[in-house]
Amino acid sequence: MWKDSETNVDLLDFDYLIGITKDIIINDELSPSSIGVYGDWGSGKSSLIEMTLSELSKNEDYLCLKFNGWLFEGYEDAKTALIGTILDEINGKKTPAGKAKDVIQRLYKNIDFFKLASKGAKYGLDFLLTGGMGTVADITIQSIISRVKDKASDISEGDIKGVLSKTLKSDEIRKSLKSFHQDFAELLKETKIKRLVIFIDELDRCNPDTILATFEAIRLFLFAEGTSFIIGADERQVMYAVRKKFPETKGNKIDIGKEYLEKIIQYPVKIPQLGIKEVQFYIMCLLLKYELKEKHLPILEFIQKERQKDFLNFSMSFSLIEGKFPREEEKLKEVISLANQLSAVLSKGLNGNPRHCKRFLNSLSMRITMAKIKGIDLDKKVLSKLMLLEYFKDNVFKELGEMQSNEKGFPEEIKLIEDDKWETIEKLKLWKDDDWFTNWIKVEPKLGETNLQPYFYFSRESLQLRSSSEIQQLSTEAENILTGLLSGSDSSRTEALKKANLISDFEAAQVLKAIISEIEIASEISADLFRSFISWGGSRVENYTETIVCLNAIPSINIKASFIPRIKEFASASKKTVEIDELLEKWQKDNPRLKSAIGNELN
Repeated sequence: MWKDSETNVDLLDFDYLIGITKDIIINDELSPSSIGVYGDWGSGKSSLIEMTLSELSKNEDYLCLKFNGWLFEGYEDAKTALIGTILDEINGKKTPAGKAKDVIQRLYKNIDFFKLASKGAKYGLDFLLTGGMGTVADITIQSIISRVKDKASDISEGDIKGVLSKTLKSDEIRKSLKSFHQDFAELLKETKIKRLVIFIDELDRCNPDTILATFEAIRLFLFAEGTSFIIGADERQVMYAVRKKFPETKGNKIDIGKEYLEKIIQYPVKIPQLGIKEVQFYIMCLLLKYELKEKHLPILEFIQKERQKDFLNFSMSFSLIEGKFPREEEKLKEVISLANQLSAVLSKGLNGNPRHCKRFLNSLSMRITMAKIKGIDLDKKVLSKLMLLEYFKDNVFKELGEMQSNEKGFPEEIKLIEDDKWETIEKLKLWKDDDWFTNWIKVEPKLGETNLQPYFYFSRESLQLRSSSEIQQLSTEAENILTGLLSGSDSSRTEALKKANLISDFEAAQVLKAIISEIEIASEISADLFRSFISWGGSRVENYTETIVCLNAIPSINIKASFIPRIKEFASASKKTVEIDELLEKWQKDNPRLKSAIGNELN
């Protein structure tokens, strides 16, 4: 299996992105600098920055550190948390002495002041009268002790109020900001830090206030000569946070989110979506490491060198390494074949997302290992083909699972479909016009004469009733879409539908699964839930057949007359009129209450 975390080994062809990021940081003429490493969830932002920091850290004059604002959220003000983390790192790695020690002590005292000022600005001086002494003491006790000294053990509200009234004066705040900026620059000089590089990760997971407070800390406190900030985030989420905090003025055509981000981030480095060749190479590298352990290193090094000769036109094939590594030849054939099988589907279906690709392979590996524990050897290519169906066409996967159970592992329908004899098949006829499914059937190996029982045995969890808790982790964009669809708000649903094409086929299917799971467990399907289901089902071609399958599974007694017009709208948009008319006729016979509504639509 493969660890689901950032790596310092470049399997994604990020060398040119790492190179430009390093060039910006070490360029004296560009210092201080702020760099935005932008990409979707799981696209490799953290890995890119990890590799950049790994190379920069080889220089003893550079100090590189990471800050995760999401970990501090709810516990500490974002600005002081970032500043404190940086000072702690300098104090621990450089051990300031003499003048540098005095400077860092002043900076720590200023942090206490900023905490106090932040608390006072947030709640006002009146919070002393309502929150009591403890409200201040647990956060700013060091500041207060330094001011009232021997009174610390018997401090009064009057003493605290006196301190606050003085320290919260705007001229005192301006003075402290200026002195902090000067002291920070001096600290870098005295500790001989030529470059201070701060990587801020997972910022897009924070709430809008934390995101903006972090940017304020960069702009106001720490943007000193020799510093570079690298922010890894989905830029769409950061812009959303800005827009939420600063709503646009009516009639103003400026995109406030975009404008704000461009003022803070000087140099955007955008991670592109992986194509088929990149996904093939990435999967092959992961499989090589898994199958050959340490033996994969010389093979990977050889392939990398060959790839650099003409990387734009490079295509991995067995002929490239045939005869070069005879002891591992059979494993190499298997790895390259499997990578070729998966890359075309995963690159499109997962938008070339490395994290999703890795999770797919981890699930594959887990099932193969579980089977071995039971003394069963599963064919990786057969299992991976079935898992593609499980990932992207959940309903037909379940249907096939039921068939193999009834037919002792050898579903006759699969062989008939592989022989293009659709006319004799009843259960899967809905999938005849589904391009994804018909292309999947053509992918090697053929399954018609394979006993699928052991493969479905180790996939049993996917054959059960859906649960929203089992939906795989989504990107922030997909989560926002799902939240909007399930909110019950017309405006939120409309906004979610506008973003339908911003996520991958896999995530679109996951969103549909989540909505269907809500329908399956609902004692009564609400009009809002059904509208979200049918609207999302009609928003992407990949969802059409799954939506019809779900409609067929809903008992007619649970269908309301008000749903019928929306179903007809879906039929018209998806060009599935024949299938929907057949379903409506069935409902009309089964549920007399729907007769009038359906009759009007059919006529």
